[in-house]
Amino acid sequence: MLFADLIRLTTSSFLTYRMRSFLTGLGIAIGIAAVILLTSIGEGLHQFVLSEFSQFGSNIISVQPGKTQTQGGNIGVLGSVRPLSLDDADLLRHLPYIENVNPSVMGNAELRANGKTRRTTIFGEGRNFAAAFTMKVQSGSIWPDEDNSQARAFVVLGAKVRQELFAGENPLGQYLRVGGQRYRVVGVMEPKGQVLGLDLDDAVFIPAARAMELLNRPGLMEVQVSYRAGVDVDVVIRTITERLKDRHGSEDFTLISQAQALDVLNSVLDVITFAVGALGGISLLVGAVGILTIMTMAVTERTAEIGLLRALGAREQQVLVLFLGEAILLSALGGIMGLAVGIGIAQAVHFFAPSFPVHTPWLFVFLAEFSAITIGLIAGVAPAMRAARLDPVEALHAE
Repeated sequence: MLFADLIRLTTSSFLTYRMRSFLTGLGIAIGIAAVILLTSIGEGLHQFVLSEFSQFGSNIISVQPGKTQTQGGNIGVLGSVRPLSLDDADLLRHLPYIENVNPSVMGNAELRANGKTRRTTIFGEGRNFAAAFTMKVQSGSIWPDEDNSQARAFVVLGAKVRQELFAGENPLGQYLRVGGQRYRVVGVMEPKGQVLGLDLDDAVFIPAARAMELLNRPGLMEVQVSYRAGVDVDVVIRTITERLKDRHGSEDFTLISQAQALDVLNSVLDVITFAVGALGGISLLVGAVGILTIMTMAVTERTAEIGLLRALGAREQQVLVLFLGEAILLSALGGIMGLAVGIGIAQAVHFFAPSFPVHTPWLFVFLAEFSAITIGLIAGVAPAMRAARLDPVEALHAE
């Protein structure tokens, strides 16, 4: 049998039974479309979460009060033997490999300026917080001093707060009340947007010492430490741990490395993406059953044709390849149709909802099409072997 004849015989059943072939391929298409759509959403979520966590950089270590115990969480200041203080932050500044140290306190308070009132998030920070978190000042500057005991009442506005309270005018040098206390505006931050649901533009930044007094906090919520790029994070963690233990007398604090947290998060998100894709892959089983059914029916309907082919000299292997080729072609075309539908829906979702994280991973596109072809091959083996083993004489008398 010539190769051209084999191709023509393989495609003849599609042309003869167009609707049946379409409906069979549709089962594969639905499964592939489900896989692509779900993995696109999962991968989009993966990239979104990682970008949210990593936009401040990966060479940051967070020091939090309270020791995390096995099977338990960090309970913060209330569970700490000794709260983190501004002196602790000052101590860390003199350690090797450290670039920036930022004491941090967060709360909520009312702002009042120009007869307008607004309640927003208050960040108590060190003057190096912008450098530590790769944030930029749009106008003005950060407060100039680092005197913990005599921190001056300076405030830096987020972009949205500046627009709400000082629209159309220069806020630098003006005064506003934060929680009833009078602060002078010394800077305005560039728009940063939301980070994990927290709007950094709808916030104000004041010295950490002032924030502790304003918010009535006995200690810092955490101290962020940025270290020199290229330095082994374990070395920095060990150095910080030893110095704070000497000061506190015990390890009543928790160190969380941004790089390590990102590695763990990346692993978790990879598993979630794979699991979501596997759920969509269940739909492929329906398509496999459809191909098995259609190919079994094809062998029964074309028994006489198979007998004629064998009588004319076609070998068992050629008949086997003929039916396997039909099954593979059917699943491959269904897979291509499913890819088009899945990618189309994913792109449509992204077009109409740009904020919704959708990203189609091309590796999953390849794996989905490969899976479709593999399923067609597996589902077509039994019918193809049955067709190849038919006795030519009995097959010719099937009619």
